[in-house]
Amino acid sequence: MLPAAHAGEGKILAAPGVTQIEGSAGGGLTPWAVLAGYASRDDIAGSVFSSRVGVDDYRLDVWGGALNFYDRVEVSVAHQKFDLKKAGAEIRQDIYGAKVRLYGDLIYSEWPQVSAGVQYKRLQDTAIAKAVGAADEEHGTDFYLTASKLHLGAVGGYNLLWSLGVRATKANQLGLLGFGGDERDSYSAQVEAALAVMLNAHVAVGAEYRQKPDNLGFAEEEDWSDVFIAYFPNKHMNITLAWLDLGDIAGQDNQRGAYLSLTGYLW
Repeated sequence: MLPAAHAGEGKILAAPGVTQIEGSAGGGLTPWAVLAGYASRDDIAGSVFSSRVGVDDYRLDVWGGALNFYDRVEVSVAHQKFDLKKAGAEIRQDIYGAKVRLYGDLIYSEWPQVSAGVQYKRLQDTAIAKAVGAADEEHGTDFYLTASKLHLGAVGGYNLLWSLGVRATKANQLGLLGFGGDERDSYSAQVEAALAVMLNAHVAVGAEYRQKPDNLGFAEEEDWSDVFIAYFPNKHMNITLAWLDLGDIAGQDNQRGAYLSLTGYLW
């Protein structure tokens, strides 16, 4: 088994995962059951992040931060700016999140760590959501339940992490195109999954999948996926690079491109 680098009391390096584009700890596209930062059950940890997604016709910039209270509760905030390159327009959205670890531990328990989360989303720019037929062009709330587990030395001596979750949502393209629509204006259950291998104590490679609802009649909303590599040089920072396939977005076909994210762990 590869040696595990320790960062903080009881937590190995990379245990918090990276920062998801809606502000929670996990992967780039999906939240995992892990909580932000390296807090033990006796202290508080904080993190800040900045991410950029660049695909053929759009660019998404995200920044924010999170606090982890006693390795039990995570609160987060994220600001998204979505640029429509061809139209010369932008959409801005704020996301306020909370996640609670219900039971289990990523490494030290027999069963997976299980967490429940909520993400409240408020659009600052609502004109495009209204134009495409969103039922609610201003705000919406997602709810999710996720289980994650790290198996030490499980694949040829390498550590293996998996995460599986389900999200209840009405959001169109994360909420950037409003919530609900002419095709459906009700919550639907969407599956989210991730798998990663730790090549050593500092580097992880993996893939994610995020199912998406299809509420708007004017354009089909397709599922998202990525392959990523994450580098954890120490307990103070993380760098993640990914290749994304976001499918068709708002009638623009085959949106593929790169994702770069930096996370700093404050204490």
